[in-house]
Amino acid sequence: MRVEDPKIVGAMPDLGVQLKPGTSLAELTSLGIGGTTDLLRITKHGAIPELLKLLDAQGVPHKFVGGGSNLLVGDGELPWVVLQLVSLDPDIVLEGNFAQVDAAADLGRTVTFCAKNDLGGMEGLIGVPGTVGGALRMNAGAYGMQIGSYVREVKLYRAAARKLETLKGDQISFEYRHTSFAPDDMMLAVKLELPSKPYPEILKGIRICNEKRRASQPLGQKSAGCIFKNPPGVSAGRMIDDLGLKGLSVGDARVSDRHANFFVNAGKASAKDMLALIADVRERVEKSFGVILEYEVVVWNA
Repeated sequence: MRVEDPKIVGAMPDLGVQLKPGTSLAELTSLGIGGTTDLLRITKHGAIPELLKLLDAQGVPHKFVGGGSNLLVGDGELPWVVLQLVSLDPDIVLEGNFAQVDAAADLGRTVTFCAKNDLGGMEGLIGVPGTVGGALRMNAGAYGMQIGSYVREVKLYRAAARKLETLKGDQISFEYRHTSFAPDDMMLAVKLELPSKPYPEILKGIRICNEKRRASQPLGQKSAGCIFKNPPGVSAGRMIDDLGLKGLSVGDARVSDRHANFFVNAGKASAKDMLALIADVRERVEKSFGVILEYEVVVWNA
């Protein structure tokens, strides 16, 4: 999809939008998979409603992308443009136990910055790739914690109302790998309330989490994290491993040898390859265990 309408293109500078034509989504996703489209990088939160009004008026379909760490995008020329926030400067502001964080801020850097200011609680997220906005959308968590526990306020673009809104934490439902945000809502900023902890104590927790990840996850390979959610009381990775599916591949899409719920791009895998592998594994698990696995990865088919 290309943005060619003169009215939209002409309005972009005043709206603080940077147009990156013909961008490969493979370059924006941790899986290294995805077709091409125009990328609109947004530098002004307040301009989002007007930008979306222009796109809607001209019939230009769009999707929002964060850090692209939990995303599988279709191949070829994509039928929609992609909108992405540019991180504000500064992207984290602390006041007592509260951290006001831009949604485009890097999640790992946010955890580290807060830790150095004696604010803990999020140690388990240190190795989770992507942005704070992406973590919010999926209620990212690890090692017994989840980000939703610390959310006190979220600023977002509410697509259904076509306006900016601020929600209190108790207005948002946070569940396992799921929130009440609509798929087309765009996270802009979050206020977190974090417990005070001495930095050495936080650092100890961070090191323990990092050691666990290095021992069990395919770090350094192209992946989107866990492909499937864990069913209640069951490990998706354990079921896949028990079926002997580590190393199973379709083209360059492969079930990780290190963690069976991580599927990696071992070379130049296409979305078609990865989707075929996901479908195959899902079918085998259902046949053997009677469990229908739900996607944790977000799939954008072309």
